[in-house]
Amino acid sequence: MTEAITEYRNENTKDIDLLSTIDMVRKMNEEDKIVANVVGDVASDIATAVDIIARAFLKGGRLFYFGAGTSGRLGILDASECPPTFSVDPSMVQGRIAGGKEALLFAVEGAEDNFEAGKNDASILTEKDVCVVISASGNPKYLLGVLDKADEVACATIAVTCNSQGRIAQEAGHVICAEVGPEVIAGSSRLKAGTAQKMILNMLSTGSMIKIGKTYENFMIDLKAVNEKLKDRAIRIVSQISGVSNSEALAALLKCNWEIKTAIVMLTTKSDADNARLELKRHGGVLRRLIKEAV
Repeated sequence: MTEAITEYRNENTKDIDLLSTIDMVRKMNEEDKIVANVVGDVASDIATAVDIIARAFLKGGRLFYFGAGTSGRLGILDASECPPTFSVDPSMVQGRIAGGKEALLFAVEGAEDNFEAGKNDASILTEKDVCVVISASGNPKYLLGVLDKADEVACATIAVTCNSQGRIAQEAGHVICAEVGPEVIAGSSRLKAGTAQKMILNMLSTGSMIKIGKTYENFMIDLKAVNEKLKDRAIRIVSQISGVSNSEALAALLKCNWEIKTAIVMLTTKSDADNARLELKRHGGVLRRLIKEAV
């Protein structure tokens, strides 16, 4: 097998073990600066993926991330942050890692090489869903099993990788390839490759949620106010969008169980919580449409 680009040796960091601590840190930072530009270079591919996911959401589909090692953990992290940020059901965005839950904390030997395990984990997919496979090298057999099963059920597939020659880049329906180059420590793809993957996953989940109306301007209008910090944020959001005082915003939120969009509609249309919820439902839950009509 041809050596993956993620295994190449970085000529810029051959002396990293001889550097002072501050020079070592600066050298790593110099390499990290490459990542944002490389991700920017594939912006159009990311945008296409966002639209694929948003369309699936609007049709009742789900988003699944599959990965091994660092890539799997990043997928699960992104999925786990969607419910508190956007008040979506945990089933809407899910993550799967080769080796199962144990692999979240410990390396599971051989997990990424198990084609059948990937195929079995992907049995949850349907034709309405979107399957995102994540791998720096792009070659885990586990992910090839995932893609094989996804193809069987006609599920849309997206590969997020840092190696254009990897197998998942050849097998997936759509590819996002951010080739960040050799790592500071050869083969340690939790570094630049991991950073690139995190940036891309942020865009996929956040972008698709924006497209389906989970934000108003750049406010998190669907967050779950489950602690004091988030309750304070909810009050500020309602206050700023509705143009009322914090105390008025709090009063509205208390009347609708801290539902931010409901409180905003109550204040802007002078209605009660039940009618506000009905109006939101009539507008597909998209606050922007409702406010535009009410103005």
